[in-house]
Amino acid sequence: MATLRQLEYLVTVVDGGSFTRAAELLHVTQPALSHQIRALERSLGGPLLDRLPRGVRLTPAGRAMLPHARAALADVERARSAARRASGLEEGELQLATVYSVSLGVLPPVLRVWRREHPGVRVRLVEFRHTGELRAAMAAGQADLAVGPPPGEWDGPVRVLGVEEFVVVVPADDPLAGGGADRVELSALADRGWVHYAPGNGLAEVLDGACAAAGFTPRVAVRTEQTAAAAPLAATGLGPALVPANVVPPRFDGRLLRPSPPVTRPLVAYARTRPDALASAFVEVLARHARTERGPGGNGTGDP
Repeated sequence: MATLRQLEYLVTVVDGGSFTRAAELLHVTQPALSHQIRALERSLGGPLLDRLPRGVRLTPAGRAMLPHARAALADVERARSAARRASGLEEGELQLATVYSVSLGVLPPVLRVWRREHPGVRVRLVEFRHTGELRAAMAAGQADLAVGPPPGEWDGPVRVLGVEEFVVVVPADDPLAGGGADRVELSALADRGWVHYAPGNGLAEVLDGACAAAGFTPRVAVRTEQTAAAAPLAATGLGPALVPANVVPPRFDGRLLRPSPPVTRPLVAYARTRPDALASAFVEVLARHARTERGPGGNGTGDP
Protein backbone atom coordinates (compact mmCIF):
# COMPACT_ATOMS: atom_id res chain seq x y z
CA MET A 1 0.00 0.00 0.00
CA ALA A 2 1.48 3.34 -1.06
CA THR A 3 1.79 5.95 1.68
CA LEU A 4 1.27 9.68 1.27
CA ARG A 5 4.92 10.27 2.09
CA GLN A 6 6.01 7.91 -0.67
CA LEU A 7 3.72 9.66 -3.14
CA GLU A 8 5.13 13.04 -2.10
CA TYR A 9 8.66 11.69 -2.57
CA LEU A 10 7.83 10.37 -6.05
CA VAL A 11 6.32 13.68 -7.18
CA THR A 12 9.26 15.65 -5.76
CA VAL A 13 11.82 13.43 -7.53
CA VAL A 14 10.00 13.90 -10.82
CA ASP A 15 9.56 17.66 -10.39
CA GLY A 16 13.11 18.14 -9.12
CA GLY A 17 14.61 16.03 -11.87
CA SER A 18 16.90 13.99 -9.63
CA PHE A 19 17.13 12.19 -6.29
CA THR A 20 19.78 14.66 -5.14
CA ARG A 21 17.60 17.71 -5.73
CA ALA A 22 14.53 16.01 -4.25
CA ALA A 23 16.43 15.09 -1.08
CA GLU A 24 17.44 18.73 -0.67
CA LEU A 25 13.87 19.96 -1.18
CA LEU A 26 12.43 17.39 1.23
CA HIS A 27 15.23 17.83 3.82
CA VAL A 28 15.91 14.10 3.98
CA THR A 29 19.00 12.07 3.19
CA GLN A 30 19.30 10.62 -0.30
CA PRO A 31 19.50 6.99 0.99
CA ALA A 32 16.26 7.51 2.95
CA LEU A 33 14.57 8.94 -0.13
CA SER A 34 15.79 6.08 -2.34
CA HIS A 35 14.60 3.54 0.23
CA GLN A 36 11.07 4.98 0.21
CA ILE A 37 10.91 5.05 -3.59
CA ARG A 38 12.09 1.43 -3.77
CA ALA A 39 9.47 0.46 -1.17
CA LEU A 40 6.80 2.18 -3.27
CA GLU A 41 7.98 0.36 -6.39
CA ARG A 42 7.90 -2.99 -4.60
CA SER A 43 4.36 -2.37 -3.38
CA LEU A 44 3.25 -1.57 -6.95
CA GLY A 45 5.06 -4.49 -8.54
CA GLY A 46 7.61 -2.73 -10.72
CA PRO A 47 9.90 0.26 -11.31
CA LEU A 48 8.42 3.72 -11.61
CA LEU A 49 11.66 5.53 -12.44
CA ASP A 50 14.64 4.84 -14.66
CA ARG A 51 17.79 6.01 -12.85
CA LEU A 52 19.92 7.79 -15.46
CA PRO A 53 23.49 9.11 -15.14
CA ARG A 54 22.01 12.60 -15.01
CA GLY A 55 18.54 12.60 -13.57
CA VAL A 56 15.58 10.27 -13.79
CA ARG A 57 12.93 9.29 -16.31
CA LEU A 58 9.47 7.90 -15.67
CA THR A 59 8.79 4.34 -16.77
CA PRO A 60 5.41 3.57 -18.39
CA ALA A 61 4.17 2.50 -14.96
CA GLY A 62 5.51 5.73 -13.51
CA ARG A 63 3.73 7.83 -16.13
CA ALA A 64 0.50 6.03 -15.31
CA MET A 65 1.04 6.47 -11.57
CA LEU A 66 2.10 10.12 -11.47
CA PRO A 67 -1.29 11.83 -12.08
CA HIS A 68 -2.89 9.66 -9.40
CA ALA A 69 -0.11 10.56 -6.96
CA ARG A 70 -0.65 14.26 -7.66
CA ALA A 71 -4.40 13.87 -7.24
CA ALA A 72 -4.00 12.06 -3.92
CA LEU A 73 -1.72 14.78 -2.57
CA ALA A 74 -4.11 17.49 -3.76
CA ASP A 75 -7.02 15.73 -2.03
CA VAL A 76 -5.06 15.65 1.23
CA GLU A 77 -4.26 19.35 0.94
CA ARG A 78 -7.94 20.17 0.36
CA ALA A 79 -8.85 18.11 3.42
CA ARG A 80 -6.23 19.93 5.50
CA SER A 81 -7.52 23.28 4.31
CA ALA A 82 -11.08 22.36 5.29
CA ALA A 83 -9.89 21.25 8.72
CA ARG A 84 -7.91 24.46 9.22
CA ARG A 85 -10.92 26.58 8.36
CA ALA A 86 -13.04 24.62 10.82
CA SER A 87 -10.38 24.95 13.54
CA GLY A 88 -9.57 28.61 13.01
CA LEU A 89 -6.03 27.83 11.75
CA GLU A 90 -6.21 29.88 8.54
CA GLU A 91 -4.73 33.07 9.98
CA GLY A 92 -3.10 34.56 13.06
CA GLU A 93 0.40 34.75 14.54
CA LEU A 94 2.46 32.09 16.31
CA GLN A 95 5.15 33.37 18.67
CA LEU A 96 7.98 30.84 18.67
CA ALA A 97 11.08 30.96 20.89
CA THR A 98 14.23 28.88 20.42
CA VAL A 99 18.03 28.86 20.67
CA TYR A 100 20.31 29.84 17.79
CA SER A 101 21.47 26.33 16.88
CA VAL A 102 17.91 25.00 16.67
CA SER A 103 16.83 27.87 14.43
CA LEU A 104 19.69 26.94 12.08
CA GLY A 105 19.35 23.17 11.94
CA VAL A 106 16.00 21.91 13.19
CA LEU A 107 13.46 24.56 12.33
CA PRO A 108 13.99 25.42 8.62
CA PRO A 109 12.38 22.24 7.19
CA VAL A 110 9.61 22.49 9.80
CA LEU A 111 8.86 26.12 8.92
CA ARG A 112 8.86 25.23 5.22
CA VAL A 113 6.12 22.64 5.80
CA TRP A 114 4.25 24.97 8.17
CA ARG A 115 4.25 27.76 5.60
CA ARG A 116 2.90 25.42 2.96
CA GLU A 117 0.15 24.08 5.22
CA HIS A 118 -0.72 27.37 6.98
CA PRO A 119 0.13 30.19 4.56
CA GLY A 120 -2.03 32.71 6.41
CA VAL A 121 -0.33 32.24 9.79
CA ARG A 122 2.58 34.54 10.60
CA VAL A 123 5.49 33.19 12.68
CA ARG A 124 7.41 35.53 14.96
CA LEU A 125 10.70 33.84 15.81
CA VAL A 126 12.63 34.92 18.93
CA GLU A 127 16.12 33.45 19.31
CA PHE A 128 18.32 33.14 22.39
CA ARG A 129 21.96 32.21 22.97
CA HIS A 130 21.40 29.93 25.93
CA THR A 131 18.82 27.46 27.21
CA GLY A 132 18.54 29.43 30.44
CA GLU A 133 17.60 32.59 28.55
CA LEU A 134 15.02 30.64 26.55
CA ARG A 135 13.47 29.19 29.69
CA ALA A 136 13.31 32.61 31.37
CA ALA A 137 11.63 34.14 28.33
CA MET A 138 9.02 31.40 28.29
CA ALA A 139 8.38 31.74 32.02
CA ALA A 140 7.81 35.46 31.41
CA GLY A 141 5.24 34.71 28.72
CA GLN A 142 7.27 36.09 25.79
CA ALA A 143 6.23 33.34 23.36
CA ASP A 144 3.51 30.76 22.76
CA LEU A 145 5.91 27.84 22.34
CA ALA A 146 9.59 27.07 22.94
CA VAL A 147 11.74 24.59 21.02
CA GLY A 148 15.10 23.65 22.48
CA PRO A 149 16.84 21.54 25.13
CA PRO A 150 14.71 20.48 28.12
CA PRO A 151 14.03 23.39 30.50
CA GLY A 152 14.66 21.43 33.70
CA GLU A 153 11.87 21.67 36.23
CA TRP A 154 8.87 22.96 34.33
CA ASP A 155 5.22 23.13 35.31
CA GLY A 156 3.79 23.32 31.80
CA PRO A 157 3.39 20.66 29.10
CA VAL A 158 6.52 19.27 27.42
CA ARG A 159 6.72 17.23 24.20
CA VAL A 160 9.88 15.22 23.43
CA LEU A 161 10.97 15.69 19.81
CA GLY A 162 14.12 13.60 19.55
CA VAL A 163 17.83 13.58 20.25
CA GLU A 164 20.20 16.04 18.61
CA GLU A 165 23.51 14.51 17.53
CA PHE A 166 26.79 16.46 17.59
CA VAL A 167 29.69 15.96 15.21
CA VAL A 168 33.31 17.08 15.13
CA VAL A 169 34.24 19.20 12.12
CA VAL A 170 37.78 19.05 10.76
CA PRO A 171 39.30 19.95 7.37
CA ALA A 172 38.79 17.46 4.57
CA ASP A 173 42.53 16.68 4.53
CA ASP A 174 42.87 16.24 8.30
CA PRO A 175 44.88 13.10 9.19
CA LEU A 176 42.04 11.87 11.43
CA ALA A 177 39.71 11.86 8.42
CA GLY A 178 41.92 9.57 6.37
CA GLY A 179 41.10 6.01 5.45
CA GLY A 180 37.36 6.59 5.37
CA ALA A 181 37.11 6.90 9.16
CA ASP A 182 33.93 8.56 10.41
CA ARG A 183 34.50 8.38 14.18
CA VAL A 184 36.98 10.02 16.54
CA GLU A 185 37.67 9.87 20.25
CA LEU A 186 37.66 13.39 21.65
CA SER A 187 40.78 12.55 23.66
CA ALA A 188 42.64 12.29 20.34
CA LEU A 189 42.02 16.03 19.93
CA ALA A 190 43.16 17.04 23.42
CA ASP A 191 46.34 18.72 22.19
CA ARG A 192 44.63 20.86 19.53
CA GLY A 193 43.28 24.38 19.69
CA TRP A 194 39.50 24.36 19.21
CA VAL A 195 37.02 26.57 17.47
CA HIS A 196 35.08 27.44 20.62
CA TYR A 197 31.94 29.47 21.33
CA ALA A 198 31.55 32.74 23.19
CA PRO A 199 30.75 32.17 26.88
CA GLY A 200 27.12 33.26 26.50
CA ASN A 201 26.44 30.67 23.79
CA GLY A 202 24.97 27.49 25.24
CA LEU A 203 27.09 25.34 22.91
CA ALA A 204 30.17 26.45 24.83
CA GLU A 205 28.91 24.40 27.77
CA VAL A 206 28.21 21.42 25.51
CA LEU A 207 31.81 21.46 24.21
CA ASP A 208 33.34 21.97 27.65
CA GLY A 209 31.23 19.17 29.10
CA ALA A 210 32.07 16.71 26.31
CA CYS A 211 35.79 17.44 26.60
CA ALA A 212 35.69 17.16 30.40
CA ALA A 213 34.10 13.72 30.03
CA ALA A 214 37.02 12.80 27.74
CA GLY A 215 39.52 13.96 30.37
CA PHE A 216 40.71 17.35 29.17
CA THR A 217 39.87 21.04 28.92
CA PRO A 218 39.69 22.33 25.33
CA ARG A 219 42.37 24.84 24.40
CA VAL A 220 40.82 27.79 22.54
CA ALA A 221 42.15 28.71 19.10
CA VAL A 222 39.30 31.10 18.34
CA ARG A 223 35.92 31.94 19.84
CA THR A 224 32.86 32.81 17.79
CA GLU A 225 29.59 34.45 18.75
CA GLN A 226 27.91 32.94 15.70
CA THR A 227 26.83 29.30 15.88
CA ALA A 228 26.78 29.08 12.09
CA ALA A 229 30.42 30.20 11.86
CA ALA A 230 31.93 27.31 13.85
CA ALA A 231 31.81 24.65 11.11
CA PRO A 232 33.25 26.86 8.31
CA LEU A 233 36.03 28.07 10.63
CA ALA A 234 36.92 24.48 11.52
CA ALA A 235 36.91 23.45 7.85
CA THR A 236 39.59 26.06 7.13
CA GLY A 237 41.95 24.43 9.63
CA LEU A 238 41.68 26.81 12.59
CA GLY A 239 40.85 23.88 14.85
CA PRO A 240 38.17 21.22 15.35
CA ALA A 241 34.64 22.31 16.23
CA LEU A 242 31.81 20.46 17.93
CA VAL A 243 28.51 21.35 16.25
CA PRO A 244 24.98 19.97 16.00
CA ALA A 245 25.03 17.69 12.95
CA ASN A 246 21.92 19.29 11.49
CA VAL A 247 23.46 22.78 11.16
CA VAL A 248 26.06 21.63 8.61
CA PRO A 249 24.87 22.33 5.05
CA PRO A 250 24.60 19.42 2.58
CA ARG A 251 27.45 20.80 0.46
CA PHE A 252 30.35 21.39 2.80
CA ASP A 253 34.12 21.43 2.33
CA GLY A 254 35.02 19.98 5.72
CA ARG A 255 34.82 16.49 7.15
CA LEU A 256 32.30 15.39 9.79
CA LEU A 257 33.33 12.82 12.41
CA ARG A 258 31.11 11.27 15.06
CA PRO A 259 32.56 11.58 18.57
CA SER A 260 33.11 8.31 20.40
CA PRO A 261 31.31 8.05 22.77
CA PRO A 262 28.48 10.01 21.11
CA VAL A 263 27.68 13.58 22.15
CA THR A 264 23.93 14.24 22.11
CA ARG A 265 21.27 16.36 23.72
CA PRO A 266 17.49 15.92 23.79
CA LEU A 267 15.18 18.44 22.14
CA VAL A 268 11.67 19.26 23.32
CA ALA A 269 8.82 21.65 22.68
CA TYR A 270 7.26 23.24 25.76
CA ALA A 271 4.70 25.84 26.77
CA ARG A 272 3.54 27.57 29.96
CA THR A 273 -0.05 26.40 29.76
CA ARG A 274 -2.09 24.17 27.49
CA PRO A 275 -1.35 25.50 23.97
CA ASP A 276 -4.02 26.91 21.73
CA ALA A 277 -4.93 25.39 18.36
CA LEU A 278 -2.11 27.14 16.47
CA ALA A 279 0.64 26.06 18.86
CA SER A 280 -0.72 22.51 19.05
CA ALA A 281 -0.79 22.27 15.27
CA PHE A 282 2.82 23.51 15.08
CA VAL A 283 3.95 20.88 17.58
CA GLU A 284 2.47 18.16 15.37
CA VAL A 285 4.38 19.53 12.36
CA LEU A 286 7.51 19.58 14.53
CA ALA A 287 7.01 15.97 15.55
CA ARG A 288 6.72 14.90 11.90
CA HIS A 289 9.40 17.00 10.27
CA ALA A 290 12.02 18.08 12.83
CA ARG A 291 15.43 16.99 11.55
CA THR A 292 17.52 16.25 14.63
CA GLU A 293 20.38 14.37 12.94
CA ARG A 294 22.57 14.48 9.89
CA GLY A 295 25.15 11.74 9.56
CA PRO A 296 28.85 12.33 8.86
CA GLY A 297 29.97 12.09 5.32
CA GLY A 298 32.67 13.19 2.91
CA ASN A 299 32.67 16.76 1.97
CA GLY A 300 30.46 18.07 2.80
CA THR A 301 5.94 14.02 29.66
CA GLY A 302 2.83 15.45 28.26
CA ASP A 303 1.86 16.79 24.86
CA PRO A 304 1.91 20.55 24.38
